[in-house]
Amino acid sequence: MVTSRIWFTAEQKVELWERWKQGQSISSISRALERRTKGGVQRIVVVHGGIAPSARRRAAWTLELGEREEISRGIAAGLAIRAIARCLGRSPSTISREIARNGGKQAYRATRADKKAWEQALRPKRCRLACSEQLRWLVAQKLALQWSPQQIVGWLRREYPGDPGMRISHEAIYRSLFIQSRGVLKKELTAHLRTRRQMRLPKGAQSRTGQGQILGMISIRERPAEAEDRAIPGHWEGDLLAGANDTNIVTLVERHSRFTMLVKLARRDSATVVTALAERIGRLPEELRRSLTWDQGKEMARHESFTVATDLQVYFCDPRSPWQRGSNENTNGLLRQYFPRATNFSQVSQAQLDDIALRLNQRPRKTLDFETPADRLQKVLQ
Repeated sequence: MVTSRIWFTAEQKVELWERWKQGQSISSISRALERRTKGGVQRIVVVHGGIAPSARRRAAWTLELGEREEISRGIAAGLAIRAIARCLGRSPSTISREIARNGGKQAYRATRADKKAWEQALRPKRCRLACSEQLRWLVAQKLALQWSPQQIVGWLRREYPGDPGMRISHEAIYRSLFIQSRGVLKKELTAHLRTRRQMRLPKGAQSRTGQGQILGMISIRERPAEAEDRAIPGHWEGDLLAGANDTNIVTLVERHSRFTMLVKLARRDSATVVTALAERIGRLPEELRRSLTWDQGKEMARHESFTVATDLQVYFCDPRSPWQRGSNENTNGLLRQYFPRATNFSQVSQAQLDDIALRLNQRPRKTLDFETPADRLQKVLQ
């Protein structure tokens, strides 16, 4: 039977969040909970920023319902407060205050007292951002610069090593953004996150497909071992980032430092891509030109001419194996913060691409112990 109830029971809320964490849509959750519309479920999810609230628990030192029932029985039997306290193993003052705050011996009822205590315990602790104006200002400032919460946390740890008051977790930052009832960070700052999400979404799987075979290609399995461990700089990963109207740019990431370069393309054909790549790679010092790893996209069909022009060997990933270019895949994800899929790259200049690359190269990276790619590469070139 379909119900029009507005409120959800505790059991329904548990089921709601379990289904949400499993990746079910708001519509399917509403149907499972027998709701006529999805508004009620959506309101709960949005209010909590897509983050399931923690289950409430009683503190270990508080009185439980069973103890309150013993107090009620003791009062009915005419026992003194000290006698009741001895039976429960509690302090007499604890029992005395419990009875006094619930109307005295004449009005004390165990169930009513327990319900009142449970309701009065709803005093959420203020988060650290709410308590520290300086920390809140720094976090908001870095978010506005498109730093991720993890980058902010790492930077704070390096910048204020001896100040525990300047510590915060990246999860606390996300919660302060997504759960607006905290009243700490402005909702507008979520627009500076890489994904621009307004709330926490359940994780889902994605699948990709390859683009076929290329003549004369050399497998990534033949790539030098020094490229695998990232110890020596000069090994690059590359790919195309697609935009609207079949426009693309080249993205290049150096494996040792995660230094990024972006290259504008007039077209996607192999001759154009290889020429643009060779021109940009040719500007690099010799110690930064060791190898290039690419997927099996047809834009690298003329890879042999690229190798002749740059003396840089190209190695190709296995089909449908984007993780073999993990740094490049991650960087392409970061770039979507600046270039959504609807971006027409024909309207983006090389100077604008260089500016975005500079931003990425000056952002601290967790994988670099929160150094920036620019700083890490500079150490190599010194």
